[in-house]
Formats: sequence, C-alpha cells, structure tokens
Amino acid sequence: MNVRAERGVALVLALMVILLLSALGLALVVTTSTEGLIAANYRSGQEGLYAADAAAERALNDLPAVADWNALLDGSSRSALIDGAPNGVRMLADGSTIDLTKILSTANCGKATPCSPADLVANLTGGRPWGANNPVWRLYAYGNLADLLPAAIVDSPFYVAVLVGDDPSETDGDPLHDGVDPAINPGARVLALRAEAFGPRGTHKVIELTVARADAPAAGVRVLSWRAVR
Repeated sequence: MNVRAERGVALVLALMVILLLSALGLALVVTTSTEGLIAANYRSGQEGLYAADAAAERALNDLPAVADWNALLDGSSRSALIDGAPNGVRMLADGSTIDLTKILSTANCGKATPCSPADLVANLTGGRPWGANNPVWRLYAYGNLADLLPAAIVDSPFYVAVLVGDDPSETDGDPLHDGVDPAINPGARVLALRAEAFGPRGTHKVIELTVARADAPAAGVRVLSWRAVR
C-alpha cells in the first residue's frame, strides 16, 4: 500500500470539494444580489411613477389661477414651485445630475441638443406625429419633489419637472396660442401636461395628461386623459 499516493488523492478530492462549495456559495451570493437589485429597481421605478403623478397633481392645483393659458404656452407664466432659472444642471440626491435644457429639448424634438423650428414640427413616430400642431413644451414647475410638497407629506429623493404645451388635437397649426372656439378647434381650452421624475440608479418616469378648463370657473380644471409614457 502506497500511503503517500492515497494521501495525495485525498488532498486533491478535498480541494475539489472546497472549489465546488465555493462556486455554489458564489452563485448563491450573485443570485441574491441580482434579486435584490431587481427588487430595488422595481421599487424605484414605482416610486418614480408616483413622484411624476404627484408633481402633475400639484401643478393642476396652480392652473386655475392662470387666467390666460397663452401665458403658459409662451413660457411667460410659471408655477411658484421652481428652484431657479428654467435651464442648467441640477444634482440629484444620489450625486448624479440632470440638465433641464436637455430635458426640454428631448421632450420637444427627441434629442438633447437645441431644437430648430424644423425639428419642432418634424413627425416623430410614436412621440410627436402632429406636425405643426406638435406641442412646444415649456417648463412650468420643477424642483425636488420634497420641496414641491410639504415635508410632512412626502420625503422623496426624486427630482420632478412639469412641462406644459398646447393640446395636439388642435388644428390651427399654432402651438403657442390656445384655441378659442371648441366647436371649430377641438383642442381649444385644452392643455397638455408632461410630468417627468428622475431618481436613484437612473430612474426616469414620464406621464402625460390633457386637461380642460371646467365649465364653472371655480371648479378649476378637469383631467381628460392620463397615460404613462415610460
């Protein structure tokens, strides 16, 4: 009997068992980490959707006070809930940044660089197919969600921006002025809103709404449509 040979085989088997157990342990760690990341991303995505919706709701409360919606469409009227000039870079809670100018350009013509007049009327499949009636978005309310609402109500790391534009169902080819007579122009007295939320791990959620002035002035506005874009 060769004792040394048998001891060598036992050592090799022991090393193989150790390697196998290590691989199994590593696989378990990777699986657990992946599942945790998926859960965190899902949670952040849902929170982002709620943040965008909350920002839109907050903006809806301000709209009845604007007597002339053309002031919204030309960018001369904004919500009091803003954090500075409607351009430039903002830092998020996780240290990442967004650029308000790029956000506006992306909404208006699908690219990060400034939009030309031709870009604004270009037909973009699935996004802006109305040509001359494409909404020209303007920043209306923007800032940290926690600053837009009372601190006792919300504690959120999300940054939100609410954009306003002319309802694309109008037929006058003039997105900077609201229509006057709904009987002639179906989009008259209707406003489009686009609420975007930006948060941790690159989370970005967008919802779009159309709202109309209520028949009774004191009743404010009524929501005609609501959809999640992303």
